[in-house]
Amino acid sequence: MPRAARITYIVANPATRGDNQLVPNIQENAVSGSDHRLPFASGTMVVATLGNPREKFWGVILALAAAGLSICGVELASFDDLISLVQQDEPFSPSVVFFPMHRIERIELDLPDGSIPSLSQRFASKTKLDAAVVLMEHSNTKSAPVVSDSEGGE
Repeated sequence: MPRAARITYIVANPATRGDNQLVPNIQENAVSGSDHRLPFASGTMVVATLGNPREKFWGVILALAAAGLSICGVELASFDDLISLVQQDEPFSPSVVFFPMHRIERIELDLPDGSIPSLSQRFASKTKLDAAVVLMEHSNTKSAPVVSDSEGGE
């Protein structure tokens, strides 16, 4: 009688932490003090696409949380007007706003696309100023009231 072939199964050890050992844990790197920067951290220039009503907003992130996005900037339709005001050394007031997460459809980093400059690069080339610095200076977040969920939230 012929002998049956022996089959050996090799089972990998189950992961001890997290679901995917090949993907770095960004939160651990941020806490451990590495130079890895979160892409949507405070001070990052972004374009936020919003729904109900549909609009786009360009600005610097003040805070991003599960509840929503706090941003200092302008509606994308007003971008050229902002540049004109800054070039003419006129006073301007970018909006400091909070968009709840249910309105946010997308948040994009303000990056160049091939040979097309980013909005921040266009701002800098026309005004000789760093958009993130200008908007952060105008954010004036210290005077904004702080409302906790226990103070009459939904």
